[in-house]
Amino acid sequence: MLDVSFWEITMILLVALLVFGPEKLPEAARTAGKWVGRIRRLIQTVQQDIDRELRLQEIKETIKQSEQTELYEFLRDTKNELEDLKRPFTELKDSVNSELRELSTPITPAETLPSPTSTSLTPLQPTESR
Repeated sequence: MLDVSFWEITMILLVALLVFGPEKLPEAARTAGKWVGRIRRLIQTVQQDIDRELRLQEIKETIKQSEQTELYEFLRDTKNELEDLKRPFTELKDSVNSELRELSTPITPAETLPSPTSTSLTPLQPTESR
């Protein structure tokens, strides 16, 4: 702060004694002390406010980073869960498509059913009602 030596302080006190006189010097010293105290408290309050604002800013940044990290992790987990849910449906879709491809192939004569034989099919005989 201020670099004031002992002799400088002594000179200031001697000049103050000459200017104010011995009767008013104690009152002037009290007034000066009050003002010095007020100035120190003001400086201390400003320093505390600055420190408080800096800490608040750091906390806000930490919270923001934490929220971003949590959001990223939430999105990543959600994406993984959706992919896990999607997998059975994709397998089912592939299976259905495969079955549809098999069903849509043209039928060749070798794959047709054998023709019915006369013994296998017998016509129904009408029954007489009484």
